[in-house]
Amino acid sequence: MAPQRRPQYTQENIDQQLQQIHLLDPSSSSENLEQLGPIIKQIHANRQQEAYLRNLQALIATKDSEIEQICTDNYQEFISSASTLFTVKSYTNNLRDKITTLDASVSQVGRGLVEKKRTLLQSKKTAAKLDEAIDTLQACLKVLDVVNRIGELIKEGKYWSALRSLEDIQSLPSNSLSQTPFYQHLLSSLPSLRIQIQNAVTASMKQWLLEIRNVSGLVGKLALEAMDYRTRKWRSRREKDPMLRLSRVGSAVEMVIQERSDINVLDSEKLKVDFTPLYQCIHIYTTLDSIDDLRRSYQADRKAQSDLILPDPLPLTSLPNLTQEICGFFIIESHVLETTGNFRSEREVEELWEALVTRLASAVNASLANETDPDSFLRVKECLIGFVTTLESYSYATQSLHSLILTLFEKYAGLLENQFSRRFDGIFLEDDHLPMQVTIPSERDSVLAVVWLDPSEQEDLSKSGLPLSLPWSQGFFLCCQDIRNFIQKFYHFVDGVSQHHGNIDELLNKSLDKLLANHISGSISKCLSNTSTLSQVVQIVSNLEHFEVACSELERSLTSLRSTQRGGAIRLSSSSFANTITRALNRVTGLITSKLDDFFDLAEYDWTPQSREDTPSMYLYELINWLTTIVDSLVIKEVYKDEAYRGAVGYIAECLMNFMIGPDVPAMNENAVSNILVDTEFLEGELTRIGRDHLSSVFAELHSMSSVILNDAVQDYLVPQVRQTTYSVIRPKRLQTLLEKLTRYGSSRRDAQSRERGDRRRKEAEAVGRVFPGENR
Repeated sequence: MAPQRRPQYTQENIDQQLQQIHLLDPSSSSENLEQLGPIIKQIHANRQQEAYLRNLQALIATKDSEIEQICTDNYQEFISSASTLFTVKSYTNNLRDKITTLDASVSQVGRGLVEKKRTLLQSKKTAAKLDEAIDTLQACLKVLDVVNRIGELIKEGKYWSALRSLEDIQSLPSNSLSQTPFYQHLLSSLPSLRIQIQNAVTASMKQWLLEIRNVSGLVGKLALEAMDYRTRKWRSRREKDPMLRLSRVGSAVEMVIQERSDINVLDSEKLKVDFTPLYQCIHIYTTLDSIDDLRRSYQADRKAQSDLILPDPLPLTSLPNLTQEICGFFIIESHVLETTGNFRSEREVEELWEALVTRLASAVNASLANETDPDSFLRVKECLIGFVTTLESYSYATQSLHSLILTLFEKYAGLLENQFSRRFDGIFLEDDHLPMQVTIPSERDSVLAVVWLDPSEQEDLSKSGLPLSLPWSQGFFLCCQDIRNFIQKFYHFVDGVSQHHGNIDELLNKSLDKLLANHISGSISKCLSNTSTLSQVVQIVSNLEHFEVACSELERSLTSLRSTQRGGAIRLSSSSFANTITRALNRVTGLITSKLDDFFDLAEYDWTPQSREDTPSMYLYELINWLTTIVDSLVIKEVYKDEAYRGAVGYIAECLMNFMIGPDVPAMNENAVSNILVDTEFLEGELTRIGRDHLSSVFAELHSMSSVILNDAVQDYLVPQVRQTTYSVIRPKRLQTLLEKLTRYGSSRRDAQSRERGDRRRKEAEAVGRVFPGENR
C-alpha cells in the first residue's frame, strides 16, 4: 500500500483558516481562540507544525508588507493597523506559546490515552478469550456431565437412555468445542462406552438367565398344577357325559366345550417373571447392530442350562422336580419365541427340545433298566403324562415322549403280569377248594360286585337267603378281584395316552390270556394232581365253570369299555379252562373209579358155576347206591354229572369186560358169562331208574358178546353181513379171548360133553382169529 502523503498548507489554506477564526471580528467582544483547537489538533495530528509556522511567518511577512503598503498609503490607518498588528502579534505570540504548551499537553495526554486505549483493547481481547474459554469449559462440563450421567444410567440399568446419550454426544452441532483435542478424545472414547453399555446389558441378561433358571422349577410346577386341575375338571365332566369320553384334554372338543380360564404362569399371584432385561438386551444389541452375536450367545447359554438340568444317572425320586424344571424352561422359551420377534427361531427352540427329550428318554430308560416294581413305572408315567400334556398345550412336539411312554408301558405290562402271576399262583396254593360262605347282605353284595357271573345266576344269588354257600371257592373270588386290579392298573397306565389303542388292547389280550391260561388254569391243573378229595375236585370243576363264564363276561365288559375309547374288541381264549375242566372231570372219574375198585375187590364171582344166577351180585347194590349218592351230590353242572356217570359206568363196564377177557381169570364157563350178563342187565335197569338210560350203551359190547356166547351165535358172527348189522360193537380180539377161556374150561373137564363143547369153542376161536388175523381190536 502507497504511503499516505501529508497535506501541504498553502497561503490560501492559511488565509482560509484564519478567516474562520475571526480574530478581528468586530462584532465579537472576545477572542475566538476556541476555533484554534481543531486547527491545532489537525496540525499536530499531521505533524505539520513547522510547515505551518513557516507558512504562517510567510503570511505574517506578507501581511506586514501589505500593512506597510497600507501604512504608506494611509499612515494613520497604518499606525492604527500597526497598533492592531502589534496586538495581533502579541496575541500571535501568546497563541504560539499556548499552542506549544497545548501541543505538549495534548501530546502528553494523547500518549496516555493511546496507552490506555491499547491496554483497553488488550483487556477486551483477554475478556473475549476468557468468555470463549468459559463457554468452551461450560460446553466441556456439559459433555462431561453427559458422560458421567451415562455411567450412572449404566449403574441404574437404564441402558437405552445411556445409549441415546452417546448418540446425543455424537450428534452435537459444530462449535468451538468440536475443534478441541478434548472433544476428539471424547469421540474416540465413544466405542469403548458402547462396549461398556453392551457389557453391562449382557451382564444384566446373564444375571437374568441365572434367575430364570432358579425359577424355572416353580414355573413348571405352576403349569403342571394348572394342567392337573384342568384334567381333573375335564375328567369329571367327561364322566357325566358319555359323549365326551372319546375326547381328551387338549382336544378340539375340550377346548370348545370347557370354559377356558388359562392361567399365565409367568404373570400370576404366585410368580411374576420379568423379561425386561432380555428385551432391553435385545434392543441394545439391535441398535448396536450386534443382534446375531446376542442370538448365538443366548442359544449357547440356554443350551448349557438345558444340559445341566438332567443329572447322570437320573434318580427316579427327582423326576417330578426335573420335569417341572424342564417344563418351566420350555414355557419360558415359548414366551421368548412369541414376544421377541425374530430374535429366536422355532428351529433353535426345537433343537433344545429334541436334545433334552432324547436325553430324558435315555435317562429314564437307564434308570428303569433294572426296576422290577410296576408301581415305579406307573409313577414315572404319571409324571411324564402331565409333563407331555402341559407342553403339548405350548405346541411342542411330543411324539418321542409318547413313544417313550408306550415303551415303558410294554415293560410295565410285563412286570405287572409277573407280579399278578405270582399272586395267582399263591392264591391257589392257599385255596382250600371249599365253597365260599357269606353271612350278611353287604358281604354277599360286595362279593357279587367283584366276580363275573351269568346275569341269571347273579340275580338268583342276590335273592338267595343268608347264610349262603356260594358255588365257588375263595380262590375264584380272589382271582376275580386281582383280575379287576390287573385291568385297572393296566388301563391306569394308559390313561391320558392318546395313541395306539389297538396295540394296548392286543397287549392286554395277550397278558390276560397268559395269566388265565398259565397261572390260573395252569395252577388249578397243578392243584388237581395233589387233590385226592372228591369234594375239592368237584369244587375245582365248579370254579373252572365260573372261570369260563367269567371269561365271556370279561370279554363283553372290556369290549364295551374299549369301544367308548376307540379301542378294539377283546377276545379271551377259554380253551385252557375247557381242557382243565376235562382234566378235572377225568380226575373226578379217577377218584370215583378208585372207589369202585374197592367194590370190585369185594366181588366174589365163581367163574365155573354149575348153575346160573337169576339175581345180580350183592356188591352191585352197594356200588349203585354209593355211586348215585356221590354223583348226585356233586355241585356241578348236570352235563358234568352225566360225564361223571359216564366215566363211572364205563369203568364198571370195563371191569366186567376185564373179568371176561382179562388175564386174572384164566378160564370160565357159560354160566359165569350168564351171571355177568345178569349183572349187566341189573346195571342197565338201575341207569334207567335214575333217568340215565342213555349211558347203557357202554354195556353194548359186553351185552352183545355175552349174547353171542350164550346163544351159540359165533357162526352167525362169522357171516360178514350179520356181523356188520347185529354185532358191530364186538371187537373180534375180545371175542376170541373169551372163546379161548371157554375152551380152557372145556378142556379141563373130564366129561365128554364138556370136552366136546371145549373143542367147539377152540375151533370157533381159531375161526374168529383166521377171519381177522393180527386184529388188535
